[in-house]
Amino acid sequence: MDDRELLARIIKCEAGGEGENGMKAVASVVMNRVNVSSGEYQRIGQGDLRKIIYQEGQFDCVRPVLGGVANPQTIWANPPEQIHYDIADWALSGHKLFTVGASLWYFNPFGPCPYTFPYNGSGSFQVAIVKHCFYNPTALYFET
Repeated sequence: MDDRELLARIIKCEAGGEGENGMKAVASVVMNRVNVSSGEYQRIGQGDLRKIIYQEGQFDCVRPVLGGVANPQTIWANPPEQIHYDIADWALSGHKLFTVGASLWYFNPFGPCPYTFPYNGSGSFQVAIVKHCFYNPTALYFET
Protein backbone atom coordinates (compact mmCIF):
# COMPACT_ATOMS: atom_id res chain seq x y z
CA MET A 1 0.00 0.00 0.00
CA ASP A 2 1.17 3.51 -0.71
CA ASP A 3 0.84 6.25 1.94
CA ARG A 4 -2.49 7.48 0.57
CA GLU A 5 -4.01 4.01 0.69
CA LEU A 6 -2.64 3.34 4.17
CA LEU A 7 -3.95 6.64 5.56
CA ALA A 8 -7.37 6.12 3.93
CA ARG A 9 -7.59 2.68 5.51
CA ILE A 10 -6.64 3.91 8.99
CA ILE A 11 -9.19 6.74 8.68
CA LYS A 12 -11.96 4.29 7.79
CA CYS A 13 -11.03 1.77 10.42
CA GLU A 14 -10.40 4.19 13.29
CA ALA A 15 -13.18 6.72 12.61
CA GLY A 16 -15.42 5.47 9.80
CA GLY A 17 -18.53 5.87 11.93
CA GLU A 18 -17.61 9.32 13.26
CA GLY A 19 -18.70 11.45 10.28
CA GLU A 20 -16.51 13.74 8.19
CA ASN A 21 -15.24 15.84 11.12
CA GLY A 22 -14.42 12.75 13.16
CA MET A 23 -12.49 11.25 10.27
CA LYS A 24 -10.67 14.53 9.61
CA ALA A 25 -9.79 14.74 13.30
CA VAL A 26 -8.20 11.28 13.26
CA ALA A 27 -6.32 12.10 10.03
CA SER A 28 -5.11 15.31 11.70
CA VAL A 29 -3.72 13.38 14.68
CA VAL A 30 -1.92 10.91 12.43
CA MET A 31 -0.34 13.75 10.47
CA ASN A 32 0.48 15.64 13.70
CA ARG A 33 2.48 12.57 14.75
CA VAL A 34 4.24 12.49 11.39
CA ASN A 35 5.15 16.18 11.61
CA VAL A 36 5.90 16.64 15.32
CA SER A 37 9.30 18.26 15.90
CA SER A 38 10.49 16.17 18.86
CA GLY A 39 9.55 13.50 21.37
CA GLU A 40 8.66 9.85 20.89
CA TYR A 41 6.81 10.17 17.57
CA GLN A 42 9.60 12.19 15.96
CA ARG A 43 12.26 9.82 17.27
CA ILE A 44 10.41 6.66 16.18
CA GLY A 45 8.57 7.93 13.12
CA GLN A 46 11.18 10.32 11.74
CA GLY A 47 8.48 11.95 9.60
CA ASP A 48 7.49 8.62 8.01
CA LEU A 49 3.73 7.94 7.90
CA ARG A 50 4.27 4.18 7.70
CA LYS A 51 6.41 4.13 10.84
CA ILE A 52 3.77 6.16 12.69
CA ILE A 53 0.88 3.90 11.68
CA TYR A 54 2.76 0.65 12.26
CA GLN A 55 4.31 1.72 15.58
CA GLU A 56 3.51 -1.08 18.00
CA GLY A 57 0.56 -0.50 20.31
CA GLN A 58 -0.71 2.68 18.64
CA PHE A 59 -3.71 1.74 16.50
CA ASP A 60 -6.04 -1.21 17.17
CA CYS A 61 -6.73 -1.36 13.44
CA VAL A 62 -3.22 -2.64 12.70
CA ARG A 63 -3.38 -5.37 15.34
CA PRO A 64 -4.39 -8.72 13.88
CA VAL A 65 -5.26 -9.98 17.37
CA LEU A 66 -7.05 -8.11 20.17
CA GLY A 67 -7.70 -9.69 23.54
CA GLY A 68 -6.48 -13.06 22.32
CA VAL A 69 -8.95 -13.30 19.42
CA ALA A 70 -8.69 -12.37 15.74
CA ASN A 71 -9.47 -8.70 15.16
CA PRO A 72 -12.23 -8.48 12.52
CA GLN A 73 -11.77 -4.72 12.11
CA THR A 74 -8.36 -4.15 10.57
CA ILE A 75 -6.96 -1.99 7.81
CA TRP A 76 -6.61 -5.15 5.70
CA ALA A 77 -10.23 -6.30 6.10
CA ASN A 78 -11.95 -2.96 5.44
CA PRO A 79 -11.14 -1.34 2.09
CA PRO A 80 -11.68 2.43 2.02
CA GLU A 81 -14.38 4.28 0.09
CA GLN A 82 -14.00 7.55 -1.84
CA ILE A 83 -14.66 9.72 1.26
CA HIS A 84 -11.69 8.09 3.03
CA TYR A 85 -9.40 8.76 0.05
CA ASP A 86 -10.67 12.35 -0.11
CA ILE A 87 -9.86 12.91 3.57
CA ALA A 88 -6.47 11.22 3.17
CA ASP A 89 -5.69 13.55 0.25
CA TRP A 90 -6.85 16.53 2.34
CA ALA A 91 -4.56 15.54 5.24
CA LEU A 92 -1.58 14.63 3.06
CA SER A 93 -1.78 18.05 1.39
CA GLY A 94 -1.18 19.73 4.75
CA HIS A 95 -4.68 20.45 6.01
CA LYS A 96 -5.85 19.66 9.52
CA LEU A 97 -8.96 20.19 11.57
CA PHE A 98 -8.26 23.36 13.56
CA THR A 99 -10.17 22.17 16.64
CA VAL A 100 -7.75 19.27 17.04
CA GLY A 101 -4.81 21.66 17.36
CA ALA A 102 -1.53 19.84 17.97
CA SER A 103 -3.23 16.71 19.33
CA LEU A 104 -1.13 13.56 19.21
CA TRP A 105 -3.66 11.21 20.80
CA TYR A 106 -7.33 10.33 20.67
CA PHE A 107 -9.44 7.60 22.17
CA ASN A 108 -13.03 6.70 22.96
CA PRO A 109 -13.38 6.57 26.76
CA PHE A 110 -17.01 5.35 26.56
CA GLY A 111 -17.83 8.19 28.97
CA PRO A 112 -16.63 11.70 29.80
CA CYS A 113 -13.20 12.72 28.60
CA PRO A 114 -10.56 12.64 31.34
CA TYR A 115 -8.40 15.77 31.56
CA THR A 116 -5.08 13.99 30.98
CA PHE A 117 -4.14 11.21 28.59
CA PRO A 118 -1.93 9.31 28.46
CA TYR A 119 -2.14 8.84 32.17
CA ASN A 120 1.48 9.84 32.73
CA GLY A 121 0.44 13.45 32.11
CA SER A 122 2.09 13.85 28.72
CA GLY A 123 -1.19 15.00 27.16
CA SER A 124 -3.91 17.47 28.10
CA PHE A 125 -7.50 17.52 26.87
CA GLN A 126 -8.10 19.58 23.72
CA VAL A 127 -11.57 18.71 22.40
CA ALA A 128 -14.22 15.99 22.13
CA ILE A 129 -15.39 15.15 18.61
CA VAL A 130 -18.26 12.68 18.35
CA LYS A 131 -17.13 9.81 20.64
CA HIS A 132 -13.40 10.52 20.68
CA CYS A 133 -11.39 12.71 23.05
CA PHE A 134 -8.32 14.49 21.63
CA TYR A 135 -5.19 15.42 23.57
CA ASN A 136 -2.38 17.91 22.95
CA PRO A 137 1.15 17.15 24.15
CA THR A 138 2.35 18.76 27.37
CA ALA A 139 5.96 19.71 28.11
CA LEU A 140 6.35 16.21 29.61
CA TYR A 141 5.73 14.62 26.18
CA PHE A 142 8.74 16.42 24.70
CA GLU A 143 10.95 14.74 27.32
CA THR A 144 9.90 11.26 26.12
